[in-house]
Amino acid sequence: MFRAPDEYRRSQVAIAALFCCLGFQYATWVSRIPALKTRLDLSEAELGLLLMVCGAGAAVSFPLVAILTKRLGSRRLSVLSALCLGLVLLALSVTPDYPVTLLIVFFDGVAVGCLNVAMNAQAAALEVKYRRTTMARMHATFSAGSLFAALLASGVTSLSSALPAHFGTATVLVVVVVLAARPGLLTENQNTAEPSAPSGKQGRRGLTLPTRVTIWMGLAMAFGTVTEGAMNDWSALYLKDSAGAAAELAPLGIAVVSVMMVLARLFADGWRTKWGDERIVRVGSALAGAGLAVALLAGGVVPALLGFACVGLGIAAVTPCVYVAAARQGSDALALVAAMGTTGLLAGPAVIGFIANGTSLVWGMGAVALSALVVSVCSTRIRFPALADA
Repeated sequence: MFRAPDEYRRSQVAIAALFCCLGFQYATWVSRIPALKTRLDLSEAELGLLLMVCGAGAAVSFPLVAILTKRLGSRRLSVLSALCLGLVLLALSVTPDYPVTLLIVFFDGVAVGCLNVAMNAQAAALEVKYRRTTMARMHATFSAGSLFAALLASGVTSLSSALPAHFGTATVLVVVVVLAARPGLLTENQNTAEPSAPSGKQGRRGLTLPTRVTIWMGLAMAFGTVTEGAMNDWSALYLKDSAGAAAELAPLGIAVVSVMMVLARLFADGWRTKWGDERIVRVGSALAGAGLAVALLAGGVVPALLGFACVGLGIAAVTPCVYVAAARQGSDALALVAAMGTTGLLAGPAVIGFIANGTSLVWGMGAVALSALVVSVCSTRIRFPALADA
């Protein structure tokens, strides 16, 4: 059996640390949204706008990220953007008012967009250089980072409810992990995943206008992350208000989705090698959409939990596979796809909330199921590369 060299393991751990930091940073500040809401005396509408602004920052980051990736390279951009995310936490801990908080959160969205592109470019380059599937495990560490952030938030707030104490601790952890990971990141002359741009028209400032394939990848990424993000934000409320679950059972929705996603991502690289990325995305997203739709039609707590498990299992490998395909199209394609994915992850839950407010949460969750099915359709229009194509 092929044994990965020490250099591969070293780079794999370093790049995984970036994914972990992104999940950790985002989950850290959203876990304290109630504290921010109380401190700034925000209404529900103001809180919703705050979350939307973060998604807007990620959405408008595309041109900037594409330029910075070319000028700085994925290694330097990933380190700088990760350190900026640490500083965002410090700024949020002392933010004086709502307008300043909106500005900080907007900047957070831009930094998330930068790190998202840079770290996925690193992971795609690692797959190409060593001809080994690893992207899904990288995304599993993102989920692990979110879990660690939740545990840290619980532990720190049990000692002190002050935001500076919590966010200051989190910032130190982010900085230490990023600086420790930096030596193991791939340098640009090692980054063999960056091909010449696909043939097509060139836009201003050297940006390549998106091809039809890139647009399909962006749509698959956006609807996939809408599904993922909405399940995290709305599953507990659906269980309590629509399925009639007891209050102590409501958090099981998030737990089921998270556990299934982590487990699936730990095994998905082997599935990718065996069955190929296109089949994993097409079948997985169809399973997620159909499983959730059947659960909504059946009603009840047990069907809901089974449907949530289908979503976690089926949607887990979508983003890793699409990121790999986008990276092979060049930095502009990767930046656009990542921006659409981050936008879906951050803004999607708010859109589902608007649908639920106008109809019901059952219809809102139905839109989540539809989003997963859209991903399956989009996957048929994407040329997913085989590992041998590297």
